[in-house]
Amino acid sequence: MIDDSPAEPMSAGLQFRLSLMMFLQYAIWGAWLPILWPYLAGTRGFDAGQISMMFAVGAVGAIVAPFIAGQIADRWFSTERFLAISHLLGAVLIWQLAEIETYWGFLAFSLLYSLVYSPTLSLTNSLAFHHLPDRDRDFGKVRVWGTIGWVAVGIGIGQWLLAKHTPTGVSEAVVAAAQDAGRADAFRLSGILGAAMGVFCFLLPHTPPAQGSQKNASLEALGEVRRQPLLTLFLLAVPVSCIHQFYFVHTSGFLSTFQTDAADTINQIFGVGGGGLMTIGQISEIAVLSLIPLVAKKVSRKTLLAVGLAAYAGRMAIFANVTSVPLLMAGVALHGLCFGCFIFVAFMIVDEETTGDIRASAQSLFNLVIVGIGIIVGSLIAGETADWATIDGKLDYTKLFSVPMWGALGCLVILALAYPGGRKRVAA
Repeated sequence: MIDDSPAEPMSAGLQFRLSLMMFLQYAIWGAWLPILWPYLAGTRGFDAGQISMMFAVGAVGAIVAPFIAGQIADRWFSTERFLAISHLLGAVLIWQLAEIETYWGFLAFSLLYSLVYSPTLSLTNSLAFHHLPDRDRDFGKVRVWGTIGWVAVGIGIGQWLLAKHTPTGVSEAVVAAAQDAGRADAFRLSGILGAAMGVFCFLLPHTPPAQGSQKNASLEALGEVRRQPLLTLFLLAVPVSCIHQFYFVHTSGFLSTFQTDAADTINQIFGVGGGGLMTIGQISEIAVLSLIPLVAKKVSRKTLLAVGLAAYAGRMAIFANVTSVPLLMAGVALHGLCFGCFIFVAFMIVDEETTGDIRASAQSLFNLVIVGIGIIVGSLIAGETADWATIDGKLDYTKLFSVPMWGALGCLVILALAYPGGRKRVAA
């Protein structure tokens, strides 16, 4: 049935605490993720295979999270304290990545950090859902601050590199080396933000563990995932997360081939280093997330998911066939619809289609697909596709981006055929 009864308004104090939680949560991640590949290649001298392994171990935490974090938060330990301890430990670990020079040392600390940080992504969602009076009306207002945090640190790091690590009057090679070395500051910034988040989490609303009938909340969550619409949603999330990762692997290098004429203007706005420019997608995401509360009660979940999949296909079609810089920027801006209408709405569906005592575990399971399986498989597919699309040593971007375009269209067909129609069901 559809619950249309009005909910009590969200208090200003609760909105502030949950919004700041989201801001810090994603600023911690956004500070270093966009610059990881150029930092490891340019400063540490790691080869492509070694860097791919870094991304792979970075997803291990998301795979392990449902069987550790979800179980703890759903059964044994209050969510806000688990978040506090995780972020304080993570701050220490991520700071070390600015100093470690060896491959095996960086790999080991990346793995440890993944195990500590990844579980916090889904747990901030479950904590917010637990306290929001109305998920449709309120979650977008809170979650949008995570995107603002990502944009703020992305542009901030770019401007920091421009101001502090871009020498003038020297060769391009010297400038590139200086910027590569300066990217280490992104890990230090992430550590500072992580420590602040750890302390702040003790001030979050108390979220005690629920007492379910089964001992293992993750197994109980798996049982609920086997029914519709969660079954179709989880199955679709696998290829969609791969397409999502494909975008993050290849877009920066692709866009850089079109930036020569506009480089000065772009640098003045977004800074240097590449991470700032792709925040165009996150800026559009802010607009989409702000609109979700206005349409979530009027438009079916299936329709919203379809819009997201169409945006994935449209973005890749633009990249595959267009050379106009304004249109390419519009393609980047479609990230807002991709994330907002599919991934964001999917997290809402997971919350509303699962029972109260295993929601944190269900969120962690879905996070496993998006941040775990998607990153590992998507990175491998992106690499293999790049090899296939390389002709005479030159990457054919039309061939490259056609693959995820057709993949997204296939997902759209599956959604239309397999996902139940109509409005949402309100879970107990």
